[in-house]
Amino acid sequence: MCAHSSGMMGFPLRLLAREVYDRVRAIKGAKAVALITGEERIEPPDARYFCCTAEAMDRMGGGHAFVAVDEAQIGADPERGHIFTDRLLNARGREETMILGSATLEPIVKALIPDAELVERPRFSTLTHSGTTKLSRLMPRSAVVAFSVEQVYAMAEALRRFRGGAAVVMGALSPETRNKQVELFQNGDVDYIVATDAIGMGLNLDLHHVAFAALSKFDGKRKRRLTPSEMAQIAGRAGRHQRDGSFGTLAGGGSRSGAPLEFTEEEVFAIEEHKFAPLTKLYWREAEPRFDTVKVLIGDLESKPRNDVLRAAPEAIDLAVLKRLASEPLAETVKGHGSVRRFWEACSLPDFRQIGVDPHARFVARLWQDLNEGYLGADFVAARIAELDRMQGDIDTLQGRIAAIRSWAYICQRPDWVLARDEMAARARAVEAKLSDALHARLTERFVNRRTTILMKSLGQDASALPVTLEPDGKVTVEGEAIGRLDGFRFSVDPNATVADRKMLLSAGEKAMPSILAQRATWLLGEGLAELELVRGAICWQGRSLATIEMPEDFGAARLNLAREISMLADGPRTELEAGLSAWLEKQLEPLAPLRKLAEAARNPEAGSQARALLITLIDARGVVSREKAGLEHLPKEMRPFLRKLGVTFGALDIFARDLLKPAPRQLLHALGLDKRPLEPAMLPVLAEAKRLPAGYRPAGGQTIRVDLAEKILRAAFDARAKATDKTSKERHPRFRLDLALPISIGLEEENARRLLGSAGFRLQRARALAEGAFGPAAPDSWTWRPNRTSGRPDHPRHANQRKGKRKGGPKNGNTKSPQNRNQRGKPRDKKSNTGPARASGAFDGLADLLGG
Repeated sequence: MCAHSSGMMGFPLRLLAREVYDRVRAIKGAKAVALITGEERIEPPDARYFCCTAEAMDRMGGGHAFVAVDEAQIGADPERGHIFTDRLLNARGREETMILGSATLEPIVKALIPDAELVERPRFSTLTHSGTTKLSRLMPRSAVVAFSVEQVYAMAEALRRFRGGAAVVMGALSPETRNKQVELFQNGDVDYIVATDAIGMGLNLDLHHVAFAALSKFDGKRKRRLTPSEMAQIAGRAGRHQRDGSFGTLAGGGSRSGAPLEFTEEEVFAIEEHKFAPLTKLYWREAEPRFDTVKVLIGDLESKPRNDVLRAAPEAIDLAVLKRLASEPLAETVKGHGSVRRFWEACSLPDFRQIGVDPHARFVARLWQDLNEGYLGADFVAARIAELDRMQGDIDTLQGRIAAIRSWAYICQRPDWVLARDEMAARARAVEAKLSDALHARLTERFVNRRTTILMKSLGQDASALPVTLEPDGKVTVEGEAIGRLDGFRFSVDPNATVADRKMLLSAGEKAMPSILAQRATWLLGEGLAELELVRGAICWQGRSLATIEMPEDFGAARLNLAREISMLADGPRTELEAGLSAWLEKQLEPLAPLRKLAEAARNPEAGSQARALLITLIDARGVVSREKAGLEHLPKEMRPFLRKLGVTFGALDIFARDLLKPAPRQLLHALGLDKRPLEPAMLPVLAEAKRLPAGYRPAGGQTIRVDLAEKILRAAFDARAKATDKTSKERHPRFRLDLALPISIGLEEENARRLLGSAGFRLQRARALAEGAFGPAAPDSWTWRPNRTSGRPDHPRHANQRKGKRKGGPKNGNTKSPQNRNQRGKPRDKKSNTGPARASGAFDGLADLLGG
């Protein structure tokens, strides 16, 4: 056509006309090429080349230099055959006419056009029958052909599970949607396509194999087996140009009687050798009927052909609608040549919705009511188009809307039907494009699992060639499709994956993990060490454990047990990571230097068994132990200076290592899991009373206080007692005054400070109130100190003397009040002056030794 000065080609499908239009426009330019179909019209004023559907092309060829009719064997089709037969008989070019079609058309062409030159173009590739194949074992780049919407959906769903998905092509799809689905296959996004017999015409696909899921179809009247030529038309999609192809059937698609689905030997021979029975007839219908009346019109359309190779076309839907409406009252309004022609044009509206004669006839009748009065108003058409401009709904709903908008697009293309025709046609095309995009998205969403498709292609490939990417948020993707997450060094499969996909995703992840983990390990050692943390005796990163820590008894170099997921690293990166983690941990363990110092001294034989025993007790208590549990009765006094040099403090209530009361070592002991007690991260001086005592604290009434500060308060109290006591006095329990400013400044409440002092044996003695009528300042309260006698060292001399005195001079009656329960005047002590221990602990074992030493 492009070799001539002008030309026109008629195609069986709108999408095929569009494909050739794009190719010719690329050669001749947009201003020289026109596209004319029932629903779309692009006609520049100076167009010389016309790409049309067979129905839309000029039946005489339009006077162009070149005219061609494609797929002319469709003249044998009961529904559209008469159109192609008319074009074959009448469309002629001034210089050249080409009738393109199957070789089965040859005898009819010779009979109808005796002087036609026959040129054969042999197929360069061979087509081979490959027998029956299971759907799960179908080779890539295959098409599955079915003949019902239900079967098409079932096959596509199965391929989504087995192979990641398939493109879907059906006659009910709009050309735009069909093209996008084909593009999905051609681009390699999917390796399979499921189609009806619509695949057999107008689609040039990169197919290797065609598998028939059925060999019978419903042709509108009955269910019948495909003819060999129909089978070949579909199977011929496999193998193009010089690449061979194959065809076969799917296992499990047999008849209800149990007979397997397979081709006969005659059918296989006909398809492979491309030898088919020639056509013996073409359907014909009067192309230029008379429009005198509706009755005359129907009579002409039902007239018989005069040529023996032509047969009267079966009643098509346009004629069926005409006859149906002719019997209704509205036919009485159709009078005159122009009105009858216009009425026939309305009845010729294609049934895009495939709803059948009666519903389609009602739609045409409603349309005719407006057309009979003139034009369709622009507002009315715009409202109908707007009703369809909705992208919600499932596949079937969107298909219905596309069919409806195609009807309105056809109506808007008619030159004398709609006011503001160009604007309404543009709106209809825009809505159809949007609906086609939405339908394509629904089909892809339902029948394509792009992730599985990509992974199926990668199976068996070198792991380094797998395009796996680690996103900044930890998501692991393959060509943009998520397959899982990497938390720390642990890969987990996408939780949204189906059971069938999980094994495949895990396999893909394991293939790529060594290289990704090596990169992550390098980054972690170089830039990510600040993100590491110690949690419950393990080194953690991003909430995942990298290694558990085993601390030796001497608190020296710790041993790391790497997590299982790190074993996926190669030997080199794994060794480097372990060394890096060990170096990081060594630096983190520096706050434990005081504990290592104690452990080293505990192993020194020169320290003496008693001192070593105390050190071991202190180490086991993680730096703080109460006096009654320390075993001080066995420790010689001369060993205490040695222990003090190690940082051990001998307090009135507790023995502790002062350097281990700082926040850093306490946090580290807790993080390592070496101290299970509650942690106070900041090691504040005073806390509110807690159910469980934090490490390094002791109770003080309704509060808790850090043991070193408790010792500071008690030491100040003993110093005050020592200064106030006259060594020449023989008073057994002399009184003295204490200033509570220090404990209060630390944060203790006054009453809780008294309770803390009471734990150390200090007793508050309330001063006598002023007598009634007396004036002047009240006497201050005083304190006494006496050790707790309820527990202590049984071998202490003072305890022994007390036991003797009790046996000799103690009261015999248990009800006799002890002098300790009375004040100096013999009166019972006020209950408010009770400043006994914060919690009975019997903590005064050897306190006299402390005061003396």
